[in-house]
Amino acid sequence: MWERGRPPRKQRPAPLILPASALVSPPPPRFVFPRSLFALAARAMPSRRPSPVILLLLALAFALLFLLLSPSAPSASRLSHSFVSTSPSSSASSPPSPVKIYLYDLPSKFTYGVVRSYMSARGPSGSPDAAAVLADEELRYPGHQHSAEWWLFKDLRRRGPRDRPVARVDDPAEADLFYVPFFSSLSLVVNPIRPPAAANASDAAATVGPSYSDEAMQDELVEWLERQSYWRRHRGRDHVFICQDPNALYRVVDRISNAVLLVSDFGRLRGDQASLVKDVILPYSHRINPFKGDVNVDSRPALLFFMGNRYRKEGGKVRDTLFQVLENEGDVIIKHGAQSRVSRRMATQGMHSSKFCLHPAGDTPSACRLFDALVSLCVPVIVSDHIELPFEDVIDYSNISIFVDTSKAVQPGFLTSMLRRVSSERILEYQREIQRVSAPSFLVHAAICILVHLMLYVLSVNRNQFCTYI
Repeated sequence: MWERGRPPRKQRPAPLILPASALVSPPPPRFVFPRSLFALAARAMPSRRPSPVILLLLALAFALLFLLLSPSAPSASRLSHSFVSTSPSSSASSPPSPVKIYLYDLPSKFTYGVVRSYMSARGPSGSPDAAAVLADEELRYPGHQHSAEWWLFKDLRRRGPRDRPVARVDDPAEADLFYVPFFSSLSLVVNPIRPPAAANASDAAATVGPSYSDEAMQDELVEWLERQSYWRRHRGRDHVFICQDPNALYRVVDRISNAVLLVSDFGRLRGDQASLVKDVILPYSHRINPFKGDVNVDSRPALLFFMGNRYRKEGGKVRDTLFQVLENEGDVIIKHGAQSRVSRRMATQGMHSSKFCLHPAGDTPSACRLFDALVSLCVPVIVSDHIELPFEDVIDYSNISIFVDTSKAVQPGFLTSMLRRVSSERILEYQREIQRVSAPSFLVHAAICILVHLMLYVLSVNRNQFCTYI
């Protein structure tokens, strides 16, 4: 990870080379979404779905951690031999034992209760509280870029087929990992910035409900966990949390830093709280509608598109400079805009009709804009020196995006001149590669590669130290 004020990261290492058998299937016309979080299926899901990268990454996280925490972790030599002999046929004939996950039965205020509080805080004044009368299974998670916490919770609650790589167990004594399903990112934004207006002062006084405190919820969650014997057993090292929002669980992160954290980046975490050794980079859920057409350049007249907040803190200060450099370029669309339904519609149209999509740093190094661009077949142009990306050990991001150093990107004329020199055929290659890495066959074999690579690294560098913790 990179801490604030440190120099940019070193040059990215070359990704692992996947077996040729992983690449034989033709790419799908667009991103394919799994019905289950851990298994691909043909049936469609409701309209709000996480991207396939999110779904596979979570499965990888749990499988990897099971291997790390297992007292009988395989040796590096045996892992290497298994990797060499892996093929689709051999994998299908001898599936690995599932990772056993214990899903904590938290008090409902930490799960469905967060959704109810969110809905109640936005309900029209003076009307009955719809969230209060809905059953748990009828509640819908709000559209949110950090919705992986919802999809993982729902998937673990569903009893899936026996051949899934993750098996939920009812007896915690059988568990390899313990999942804590607190909706930490949604809890952070339960209280709206602009509360619903009441008709008059008396109505406002009558409709004010119990206040919601995310800080109090965090404290109560950790206090509850600290009373659990399985948390105390290894001081939380075999527990898993999702805290995708950069500020999620900020109040208690020091108390849960032993646990595995599924995060979007490390922008607001110190080195003693999180690292790439124990934690997992989790992609954002895309917020705009995926592009439904095939690869094409002619239908994308704009050279470069960006829409978002112009003024950001930390590394995001570069945005204002980029606006000044790009706003007068004729074939560049760059707009200031906050999150809203209208903005999402405009962003969808802009990304679907542009060859390249700008991804500058914000308050933190990453944002859901990158994944919006990928589902739009709009080649990302990443201007974020400290960014960490999911699947970097498997996916060569230089084949699906363009990285530009901040110092060069802010030079007048540099970005546009560079992008105009990219040929139409090269843009089509980027688009085809984006499609290819979303193919189910690629993702399955990518899982094998990243697991083996990370296991070899951890076993050779950190295994002795790691095992002393547990």
